[in-house]
Amino acid sequence: MSYLSHLECSECGQTYHAHELHNLCVKCNAPLWVRYDLDRAQKELDRDRFAARPASLWRWQELLPIDDLARRIDLGEGGTPLLRIDRLAAQLSLRQVWLKDEGRNPTGSFKARGMAVAVTRATALGVKEFVVPTAGNAGGAAAAYAARAGLAIHVYLPQDAPPANIDECRAAGADVHLIDGLINDAGRLAAAAARERGWFDLATLKEPYRIEGKKTMGYEIAQDLNWELPDVIVYPAGGGTGLIGIWKAFEEMGTLGWIGSQRPRLVAVQPIGCQPVVSAFAANQPACELHQNAHTIAAGLRVPKPLGDRLMLRAIRASGGTAIAVSDDDIVKMTETARRGEGISMAYEGAATLVAASELRRQDWLKPDEKIVCLNTGAGWKNP
Repeated sequence: MSYLSHLECSECGQTYHAHELHNLCVKCNAPLWVRYDLDRAQKELDRDRFAARPASLWRWQELLPIDDLARRIDLGEGGTPLLRIDRLAAQLSLRQVWLKDEGRNPTGSFKARGMAVAVTRATALGVKEFVVPTAGNAGGAAAAYAARAGLAIHVYLPQDAPPANIDECRAAGADVHLIDGLINDAGRLAAAAARERGWFDLATLKEPYRIEGKKTMGYEIAQDLNWELPDVIVYPAGGGTGLIGIWKAFEEMGTLGWIGSQRPRLVAVQPIGCQPVVSAFAANQPACELHQNAHTIAAGLRVPKPLGDRLMLRAIRASGGTAIAVSDDDIVKMTETARRGEGISMAYEGAATLVAASELRRQDWLKPDEKIVCLNTGAGWKNP
């Protein structure tokens, strides 16, 4: 039984019925939060019983927006390992580093989590056809879960997206549109098609449920560390749904009484060629400006103006965290180092977090004995 209660605007606080289909807030065009009856859940749920369930995203079913677990759109997502990487940590002059390896998910990235929940919820609310703009991985995941649900999907992505992403969209039967531009251009065209043809838009944070799948990374990190959160979480921030979701998970767990008051410092990592969040953080701005001429080898981080910029920046600042940009050359070298030193296949986006940890240690922002979790958001076979 889900404790789903209602939807709430992240800016103006307007509430919406959770059993109706919604995208953004109709008053201020901001993303919507999914809210739960956590007071009742706190009285009725025992956190230690969750460990007896299968290691999947759906382990947390009471805290997900589902009415009937048997009708979930499931490919085996979630339950990814938290790997201690001592040899790599030593090279970074750190002693306690873990890697949350999301490359083990179906479709090879953490996007599977968000799409599993979003497609499940949208299908339950009557959606028959989807559209999604993507830099790559989200499109592949959306195509796979739409296929699993037996529904049609239209994917808009840059024509220079990684070939592996284009191929996986087509292989899953998606209607693929390659556009001349970046993900913001794909988003504009996808939104126009959604309005014209009545398709449901699965774009990042334009619907409330992808973040619910991503937040389960936070629940898993807490559980795997015996409910004692790390000191720092380093996250590759493109659209930022995962970072926002992890922070939401910690807020929910705090209300449930499952964790104490301590929270990790959040680090948002972006490439030098596309760093709108880093720039806004440094300038103490509440939102990002469009990063002009965005370019990077890490396709998932080529998001010049994320919709969730305000939510990301709030979470980073509330946690006492920071934002940092790293070079493409260092990212590529780190994928090689991780493969040879630990046997781990890392997407460029994930490798960026280890580069950032190294630089933050050099700056003494990270201390040698701090407990640090880095997110590898995809598998190395996704790299061009």
